[in-house]
Amino acid sequence: MRDLTDHDSLYAALLARDPAYEGVALVGVTSTGIFCRLTCPARKPRPENCRWFADPAQAQAAGFRPCLRCRPQGAQAEAHPLIVQLTRALEAAPGRRWSEADLAARGLDPSTVRRLFHRHHGQSFLQMARAARLRQGMATLHQGGAMIEAQLDSGFDSASGFRQAFRALFGHAPHEMQGGADLRADWIDTPLGGMIAIADDSALHLLEFVDRKALPQGLRRLSALLGGRIGLGRTHVIDRTEAALEHFFVGRDGRLDLPVHLHGTAFQQRVWRELLAIPAGQTRSYRQLAAVIGQPTAVRAVAGANGANRLALVVPCHRVIGADGTMTGYAGGLWRKEKLIALEASYRAETGKSRNKG
Repeated sequence: MRDLTDHDSLYAALLARDPAYEGVALVGVTSTGIFCRLTCPARKPRPENCRWFADPAQAQAAGFRPCLRCRPQGAQAEAHPLIVQLTRALEAAPGRRWSEADLAARGLDPSTVRRLFHRHHGQSFLQMARAARLRQGMATLHQGGAMIEAQLDSGFDSASGFRQAFRALFGHAPHEMQGGADLRADWIDTPLGGMIAIADDSALHLLEFVDRKALPQGLRRLSALLGGRIGLGRTHVIDRTEAALEHFFVGRDGRLDLPVHLHGTAFQQRVWRELLAIPAGQTRSYRQLAAVIGQPTAVRAVAGANGANRLALVVPCHRVIGADGTMTGYAGGLWRKEKLIALEASYRAETGKSRNKG
């Protein structure tokens, strides 16, 4: 990782607009109060006016505003050459069993790779590779394949290893998910990582990123609540969800208007319904949400309800930020929250254009 205390090297990179620093360092300009990528095309500040930050959250916490030209809150990870190299390798061979030795063979420091991926993706590269293999195994089981086929497709050395990983994700062993079930679960790929969708024939019950730590617990709770297992498979609601997510991420539609079943307390459901009312491209603070539901002192309870949301993106808890405009905790990872806010800014811009035309 780059040394953010090496002022001279960072300033030289700023002058050169060095892309190697994308996703690694940001510059805050004390004379303007703005922070930028080091590749920003704006006029360069004097060296004594520069402060260096590892991510947008640090810069905003120090009182700097994001630059409107280089948009430093956007997706920096895609521009980092190491992340680009490894994510492309993973896409080319999703069934490959990666190890730290493989990274070292490419001339990469495994600890650097681990820190960089954790910073931008909320998990290590090896964890991402393991999820990709598990996704292949799920597809084989979904198509009626035998356990050994699923095991081989997902790249695990033993059936016990596959079952252990599967159980950690779902709270069920694989064989328990091939029979009849009240709900169906399937994997949906998105630009921000894999998601698990669970639905019956009428509504979406859960949509979560697969790397969320609370996912297995949420799956078990949902299955117990409905008195039946969650099985592998698809419903037309999952198909609708996948199509809606595709439109969302390519910038066609920010609404994600899907039938949902909210599993929570009366208070949680009130908060979630207010989240559903926030348009794409807009944000609210926890305090504003508490005021809207008529309980202005329940700010912490509102934050707790946000964290308990099991319908990521559809119930847009990522649109809740700090009262001072800073990014706050998001169970899917702050890096995802930054990217979602940046993406939805385009919906806000399009809405403004439509109003001006009208």
